[in-house]
Amino acid sequence: MKNLVLVFLQIFILSLTFAQPAELMIKSGSKGFYLDHTVTAKEGLFPISRLYNVHPRHIANFNNLDFNKGLAIGQLINIPLTDTNFSQTGNKGVPVYYRTIYKESLMGISSKNNKVQLTDLRAWNNILDDQAPAGAKLIIGFLITNEMKDRVVVITDKKKETIAPPVEEKKKEVVEVKKEPEIKKEEPKKIEVEIKKEEPKKIEVEIKKEEPPIAKVEIKKMEPFAEKKQDNNENESGYFKNHFYQQIKSSPITKEQTVTSSIFKTTSGWLDAKYYLLINGVEPGTIVKLTNPTSNKIIFAKVLYAMENIKQNQGLDIRISDAAASALAITETDKFILKINY
Repeated sequence: MKNLVLVFLQIFILSLTFAQPAELMIKSGSKGFYLDHTVTAKEGLFPISRLYNVHPRHIANFNNLDFNKGLAIGQLINIPLTDTNFSQTGNKGVPVYYRTIYKESLMGISSKNNKVQLTDLRAWNNILDDQAPAGAKLIIGFLITNEMKDRVVVITDKKKETIAPPVEEKKKEVVEVKKEPEIKKEEPKKIEVEIKKEEPKKIEVEIKKEEPPIAKVEIKKMEPFAEKKQDNNENESGYFKNHFYQQIKSSPITKEQTVTSSIFKTTSGWLDAKYYLLINGVEPGTIVKLTNPTSNKIIFAKVLYAMENIKQNQGLDIRISDAAASALAITETDKFILKINY
């Protein structure tokens, strides 16, 4: 009898150890969107961070936890959804769901969930109208992680259902084939008349009027080209540039420092120009202006979290993402000097 009890206890502990989280339901609070996770046996901040593709220190800060202390079995913690682990534009990943309420429209659901596109909501959930049934689970986005491969979904067929049926396409083709001979008969008559009458008139007008306008047009068009070059330079400064100028309207720049920096690796920023940095004493979410004094390149980066109590950060003031370093034309791989404003 005692042996049977021990066997059942071992099975129960193993089930807790290898349990995967249930369906991911999105929630929101004062700090942003998040998922609930119940701690199981042998789970700590680092295994949970790998599971949800988010830094363990970010989880600790989000939940006001002591980073150096362990977690308790059954403890409920919030997993932040960020730009690095949550997507609302693609069609692949671990589905994150939203539970609808009574008489809730797709427009209302979109406004509650980061203004996700209505076309994506319809495609992900195979919805044809604008009213969602009460109590339904709708896909609102995808968790990007390599730890839940068995739960990854790729939505393709649902988008195809919105395409017009093939019967209508065949009808259009038949109509176009019938009208082709009529167009061919009319074209030669029109072309002959236009060629004979237009050629002498066009040549006389172009010879007399072309010379003065060319000089004027060239002078006027030089200025917009210069403006476009400035716009391109501004685009190179990154996704968070407009956020920075909105930020300084309410909180003017008070800090201007020359700091020692290094690099951390991340997949973010290479395609969307979303650059990030780690720094002590600055509120996460703050946008900071970074300048490379060597190349005079400027970008704008978002603070993720502090970098204290990590040995690798000794002798450094900040760390920037590798995409940010590339945008600043940084060639050093160890340490380099930057100017920051915020």
